[in-house]
Amino acid sequence: MGQERLNRQVLENRLIDFAVLVIEIPQSLSKTKAGNHLSSQIVRSGTSPALNYGEAQDAESTRDFFHKIKIVLKELRETYVCLKIIHRTDLCSAPKKLDSALTECNELVSIFVSSVNSIKKKLENGANG
Repeated sequence: MGQERLNRQVLENRLIDFAVLVIEIPQSLSKTKAGNHLSSQIVRSGTSPALNYGEAQDAESTRDFFHKIKIVLKELRETYVCLKIIHRTDLCSAPKKLDSALTECNELVSIFVSSVNSIKKKLENGANG
């Protein structure tokens, strides 16, 4: 149980660090209509995973936890697409920060895809729902 708690804390900290990085990216986006739109979008979707992961820690059942983790994954995927859109434009003046965010988001997506698949198997095998 101690190792699982540590892993959850490490993952929570990664999500918080990612949210902080995402909050910093809009500072380097151009102040155009597109830049402002993407700034707002990325702050919403990029901070949501940390918040929803925190909420998942108090899930009432395995099914509730599964649902909340799927929301984390959905928001990470949305953020990843937004980051790719920003990456393909000339809107960002901090390409290294953007590349770091893309890399971390991709890694977090992989972690949560694995988590979703693992929880889904538990539910299919009769874990508490």
